[in-house]
Amino acid sequence: MKSYSEEVKQQVIERYLSGESSASILADIGIPKSTFFSWVRNYQEKQKDANQKTVNIQNYHLLERKIARLEGIIEILKAATCTANAPLKQRLSEAEQFYGKYSIHMICDALDIPRGTFYNHVLRSKKDNTWYAKRKEELRIRIQEIYDESNQIFGAEKIAAVMKSEGIKVSQEMVRTLMREMGLVSIRQSAKKLYEDESRRYKNHLNQEFDTTKPNEVWVSDVTYFKYGKAAYYICVIIDLFSRMVVGYKIGKKNSTQLVKSTFRIAYEARQPDSHLIFHTDRGSNYRSKTMRDYLSSLNITQSFSRAHVPYDNSVMESFFSSMKREELYRTKYRSESDFRNAVEKYIIFYNTKRPHKKLKYKTPLQKEDEYAIIQADFQSSDN
Repeated sequence: MKSYSEEVKQQVIERYLSGESSASILADIGIPKSTFFSWVRNYQEKQKDANQKTVNIQNYHLLERKIARLEGIIEILKAATCTANAPLKQRLSEAEQFYGKYSIHMICDALDIPRGTFYNHVLRSKKDNTWYAKRKEELRIRIQEIYDESNQIFGAEKIAAVMKSEGIKVSQEMVRTLMREMGLVSIRQSAKKLYEDESRRYKNHLNQEFDTTKPNEVWVSDVTYFKYGKAAYYICVIIDLFSRMVVGYKIGKKNSTQLVKSTFRIAYEARQPDSHLIFHTDRGSNYRSKTMRDYLSSLNITQSFSRAHVPYDNSVMESFFSSMKREELYRTKYRSESDFRNAVEKYIIFYNTKRPHKKLKYKTPLQKEDEYAIIQADFQSSDN
């Protein structure tokens, strides 16, 4: 017969006292019904012997959680346009509007919907509903902003608290799920071990040495986002350190591995670098993904990564995005998405061909590359 620790028993009892049904607990934990009710009886007998009139700290916290749960259920029932006696289809449709704002337990208990039915409706539905996708994207943007503003310190609990203080209805469960999808982790969690592990795995080959001797020796890259209307657009850019020339860029609606991979492919096909190229980025999950690492490895490209939370390790990209936003994006009112995309393209052409760089002794990136090509041609002709 399998034995269970006192900790497991206590967790089961707490869930039962908080109002969760015995059927739900049995299905989740996988314990026999007789064992479960034996634990409950033993607990009740102990409580009786210890004088049930005495309110201890444990019972107090259990009551707090139960009250918070009931308050949430009441809020849902007040805001709902149907009752728990309405047809299931109507209740499921109504429950959609509360998903992500309250815990799934609260929603299902308030509208009397089995959790499995609700998950099947919302998460596995073929329509994979535009309302759900749109809400997730809106929440992702604000989560990313709060996470960055806290210097990557805040976890799901604090980010959810900040969002609620701003009037955004969202549950910790939803914030935690989205952060997991986005690869966001509070640096407080095992910070030292994470630092040591990542330092070994994600080596920094540049160490802020941004001077190179020829084109296609080192490329740097990053992604920024820009809001136009209610939409967010992600701009991925790759710059050659030798001339500071933008050698590839792409605009997408998601900050994904596909965005950075396709941007790199554009640059690679245009420039045809040799296998000595180093590709330096921050530690974003899109650059660290297995798909991206395997792709670069197939081309014999060496990946280099900034240290965690050290923006100066990729300061060339930081400087470029700052210039583009101040000189173009923040000072122009775009009439359409097409207008915005055309403006980005025109700015990059201007940046490459017309804008002098102090680092290049006030040459443009194009002039710097032309100068290198002339020197190389002269060298080869003198050799011959």
